[in-house]
Amino acid sequence: MKAYIFPGQGAQFVGMGKDLYEKSEQARTLFEQANEILGFRITDLMFEGTDEDLKQTNVTQPAIFLHSVILASVLGDDFKPEMAAGHSLGEFSALVACGSLSFEDGLRLVAARANAMQKACLIQPSTMAAIIGLDDFTVEDICHRISDIVVPANYNCPGQLVISGTIAGIDRACELMTEAGAKRALKLNVGGAFHSPLMEAAKIELEHAIVNTEIKEPICPVYQNIDAKPYTDPALIKHNLIAQLTGPVRWTQTVKHMLEDGATSFTEVGPGSVLQGLVKKVDRHMPTESAVIES
Repeated sequence: MKAYIFPGQGAQFVGMGKDLYEKSEQARTLFEQANEILGFRITDLMFEGTDEDLKQTNVTQPAIFLHSVILASVLGDDFKPEMAAGHSLGEFSALVACGSLSFEDGLRLVAARANAMQKACLIQPSTMAAIIGLDDFTVEDICHRISDIVVPANYNCPGQLVISGTIAGIDRACELMTEAGAKRALKLNVGGAFHSPLMEAAKIELEHAIVNTEIKEPICPVYQNIDAKPYTDPALIKHNLIAQLTGPVRWTQTVKHMLEDGATSFTEVGPGSVLQGLVKKVDRHMPTESAVIES
C-alpha cells in the first residue's frame, strides 16, 4: 500500500514552491488564490524572502501547507494514496490533499492556527527541546517528575523525542535528561511550547473555526497525530484536529501503525525530506521518496 506523508513546521526553505509556480499553470492559479485569501503575497516571501521571513509562524505554516497541497494537486492522477498522514501542521495538508478539506478552508484554518499559536506564545514564555538517545518511558518519567509544565510533544522516531513546556521546566528537564544518559538535550529555537497545555488558548480559538468548517470523508484513511490511528469519519477528524494543538504528535507510532496496516512505500509531499529520514529510523529498509512533478 502506498503511503503519502506531509511535513510540518521546520521543513521550510527560501525558494520553496517556486519551481511549481513556474512549471504549472494550475499551481500558479492556486498560489495566486492563496495570496488573495491571506491578504498578503506569501509567494514573494516563499520565493524571494529571507530565512527570517520564513521563520515567522504566520508565514511558515501557510507556506509549508501551500507547497504540499499544491504539489499534490499538480501530481493529478499520479497522486493515489492508500493511506496518508501529516506531521503536526502536515495533518491539515494531508486532509486537503485527500479531499477531506477544500483548499480554501484548509488554508484559512492553517492561517487561523498559526495566528492563534503565535498569540498563545505571548501569554507565557515557553520553549521546546530535542532529547536524543533516551527511550520514551524515561523521557515521559522525567517530564512527569518536574513541577513546571513539561510534556512530550513530538515522538519523532525511536530515540528522538521533543519535549515542550515552560522555560524553567525545559531547563530543568534538559539537566535531568543529560544525567539520565541522553546523548543530547538541546533547546530549540522556537517561539513557544507547541503541542502542550500551554497552547490551550490557541486550541480554544481554533476550535470554533474547525467546528464551523465542512470536513468530508477523505479518499483514504488519514492517520492522525493525537493517537496515531487511521480515520475517515468527519466528526472524529474534527475532534482530533482540535485535540492536536495541546496533545503530542505521535509520529513514531503513526509510522509503525501504517507499516502494520500494510504500507509498502512512503512518499513525502512538500518541502524537504525530514519525514523520510524518520521513517527510515523506524524501518531502514522501507522505500521512501519525495514527490516530484515532471519538467
